[in-house]
Amino acid sequence: MNEVTLPVQQSEAADGRGGLTEAEQVELTVAAVAPGGHCVARVDGQVVFVRHALPGERVVAEVTEVHRGFVRADAVRVLEPSADRVEPPCPYARPGRCGGCDLQHVSVPAQLRWKTDVVREQLIRLGGLDEAGCDALDVRVEALPGGPLGWRSRVRYAVDAAGRAGLLKHRSHEVVPVDRCLIAHPAIQDQPVLTSSGTRWPDDDAVEVVASTGGDVTVTASTTGRTTGRTRRVSGPERVRELAAGREWHLPASSFWQVHPAAADTLVAAVLELTGPEPGERAWDLYGGAGLFAAALAERVGESGRVTLVEAAGDGVAAARENLRDLAQVEVVAARVETALARRRITGSVDVVVLDPPRSGAGARVVRDVVAARPRAVAYVACDPAAFARDLRVFTDLGWRLAALRGYDLFPLTQHVELVGLLLPA
Repeated sequence: MNEVTLPVQQSEAADGRGGLTEAEQVELTVAAVAPGGHCVARVDGQVVFVRHALPGERVVAEVTEVHRGFVRADAVRVLEPSADRVEPPCPYARPGRCGGCDLQHVSVPAQLRWKTDVVREQLIRLGGLDEAGCDALDVRVEALPGGPLGWRSRVRYAVDAAGRAGLLKHRSHEVVPVDRCLIAHPAIQDQPVLTSSGTRWPDDDAVEVVASTGGDVTVTASTTGRTTGRTRRVSGPERVRELAAGREWHLPASSFWQVHPAAADTLVAAVLELTGPEPGERAWDLYGGAGLFAAALAERVGESGRVTLVEAAGDGVAAARENLRDLAQVEVVAARVETALARRRITGSVDVVVLDPPRSGAGARVVRDVVAARPRAVAYVACDPAAFARDLRVFTDLGWRLAALRGYDLFPLTQHVELVGLLLPA
């Protein structure tokens, strides 16, 4: 950490101003973890969300934002470090620098405990569970193979005014030029994209690099102007191959796919194990994308079964229809999920539902319509614990229960976590 030379006050009441101000530095003791990669602290009753800190540490924190009722701050000097603190492997993972990795200062085992604590807190605060309910579920977050570095298979770099590619500061549009991103897949790190390679991007606003599990590497550059926005392929194939669920997938490099190489197979295995689809059953894959879960469900229900995939994005619909064309038992419906359910674009009975909504969650309307269809089981795949917990509360209010929950560290060194929950009629 950089040494602090400015005067440090012990509390906001010391000078009578009634609150902390931006750029002010204050000595404080850090408490529990919170969603968003922060820990919580209090200074004379004022809530402070502190990044680059660990529970139990005594730090000097510099205020970065002031809001009504709380402030945000960075720990710029550690006075009493936690035993779980490590030196961040990346020189850009520091206060005021790259905001991509939230937890590089935390040991890997402690990261898993951190994320587990966040999941439990959201289930209790938003989902209506209690401590005993979380204990019964044995809530925990598991690591994926491959370690914490070199896993990210899709990286989008921002470009600054000088044409240098880099990453954004936390909660900012300011670009931090970097010479390497250590969580990027090695094939991405090898691409001559960053300033260290001598490459500049004077006519572009962003550069995206994709390294697929099928071995393809594609670089695209784009501008974001309302009337002049465009995307151009710099190198690599326009379409990439992904390997998952025992199949080879072909899709545009820009299409959504899980960014951790082991994520797709991990999530498919969890969904199948929790729901146990049987031959002849009917299944819905809602927010189905390119059809990852639909393909796995189709293999289990067989030719006598039926799988309906619902997806709104045009590229997802096209990818699903192309990649699942050999599975006659799969129907692809191009529609928003809430519209498909409300207007009965999906008809007939259903046994198993897979919900894989965007970060905002499925929402009460979709949950009510899924429950009304009376499936025997719902697998809910969530990338945001808060959204999952809010939807869980709707399920439980309708008489359902969370029977099992798996947590996976699909995004090492960051705050993010993936959940797969099994919901059953009570």
